[in-house]
Amino acid sequence: MTVRVRFAPSPTGYLHIGGARTALFNWLFAKKMGGTFILRIEDTDEARSTEESVSAILDSMKWLGLDWDEGPDEIKGEKIEGKCDSEIIEIFESGKKGPYFQMERKALGIYQKYIDQLIAEDKAYPCYCTPEEVDAMRKRAQAEKKPPKYDGTCCRLGAAERAQKEAEGRSAVIRFKMPQAGAIEFDDIIRGHLTFDNTLLDDFVIMKASGVPTYNFACVIDDHLMEISHVIRGDDHLSNTPRQVHLYNALGWQHPVFAHLSMILGPDGTRLSKRHGHTSVLEYKNDGYLPEAMINYLGLLGWSTEESQQLFASGEMVEKFSLERCSKSPAVFDPQKLVWMNGEYVRALQGEKLYEVFASWVKETGNGGKIAHWNNELLRRIFIVEFEKVKLLKDAFELFDFFFTDNVEYNPEAVAKVFKTPTAKSVLDDSVLRLADMADFSAAALEQFARNLAVEKGLKTGLVFHPLRVAVSGKTTGPGLFHMMELLGKEAVLARIKTALSRFFL
Repeated sequence: MTVRVRFAPSPTGYLHIGGARTALFNWLFAKKMGGTFILRIEDTDEARSTEESVSAILDSMKWLGLDWDEGPDEIKGEKIEGKCDSEIIEIFESGKKGPYFQMERKALGIYQKYIDQLIAEDKAYPCYCTPEEVDAMRKRAQAEKKPPKYDGTCCRLGAAERAQKEAEGRSAVIRFKMPQAGAIEFDDIIRGHLTFDNTLLDDFVIMKASGVPTYNFACVIDDHLMEISHVIRGDDHLSNTPRQVHLYNALGWQHPVFAHLSMILGPDGTRLSKRHGHTSVLEYKNDGYLPEAMINYLGLLGWSTEESQQLFASGEMVEKFSLERCSKSPAVFDPQKLVWMNGEYVRALQGEKLYEVFASWVKETGNGGKIAHWNNELLRRIFIVEFEKVKLLKDAFELFDFFFTDNVEYNPEAVAKVFKTPTAKSVLDDSVLRLADMADFSAAALEQFARNLAVEKGLKTGLVFHPLRVAVSGKTTGPGLFHMMELLGKEAVLARIKTALSRFFL
């Protein structure tokens, strides 16, 4: 079998974590099997689909590195942006699989052709019932303890009755005629053999009164025409699958292989949502997560290797991925584990490369104003020495800001904790005198100075180190003390210690 898979988001919002995981698993499977990964935009929700959402989805995919072989930017290498309808039709008729926006496909009459076929074969019919009438049917069924579904009223209409409905000005949706007995069965790679009772399924709408196809119908037509071999998607679509299999059967087509991925829960066991933190992929980018770390973490949401491997080198996840190793059980999204994993990827970059990544990220995310007054060469040196302190790229703003100011902001808790010790003033007074005479202001020499001072005063090293740190940075945590002092330079260090003495010890 030639593997062709697709990720088909609806552009009604940003790409969220669940969608990104689905895209990744399709991408991994395609790469593993030497197949084709298709990106299709299912924009048939006329009220909610937006260009902004399309751009956000494409930007998120590109940031994650999930490159598609066929998709909305092109049709097998041919750009369609700006082409007129006749050119698009010519591309389509040449045997290529686009366009990749469903509304563009609708404009070419792709869906109407199969609607007409199903109606001609008495497998679908126009329905003139209003939403209020359909709602009343379902409520009656519930009251009678029956499945709350459409009762097939319009399926039984004769030609004269349909003409009368149209004369009344009623618009019609098109419904698929569902078998009233038996069951529909199919196999799922993750969930095994599944069976659904046909009596629980109603005659569902396949085309809206506006002439726009519904999800279940357009999905089947497009998957068949695009020769999709495997449909890998979230288990929230599992209830749609029996309807889609019925459509495949009615059209005389073989359905693709299905694999329904488990849902993703938050740490509290409820479905992942905004209350658990970011849901949009681009929000993670803006916070300074690395795309490699996001891919690694997303890959472990519902899939694992036999060895429960946690970190993957480039290309290793593709090599080891298999749908058979995907779990039926819900995956739990752990923000703390993601932060840890991102820190591992940050440290693997080392300082020089991390500085370059940080600089690019600042430009891409519009954070340039935060570091406009920072000295780039000093920042590069800071990253080389202190890269291990960074877990998220945005951490650098808070970790390193004190390097680039003449007015240190002193943390009140740090001042209360450190400067109130009886020896703090003496330590800082002596430090000013001795540091001024030091010719070697390297980290090693500074550490030796501080240790010697502690020995001479009979103090634990912390009673020397901590006052120096707070005086120089205003904080009790941050970069290594002596590398920090070396990077700041003698003049700045002395000025800061003197400022602390005059401000807190008069």
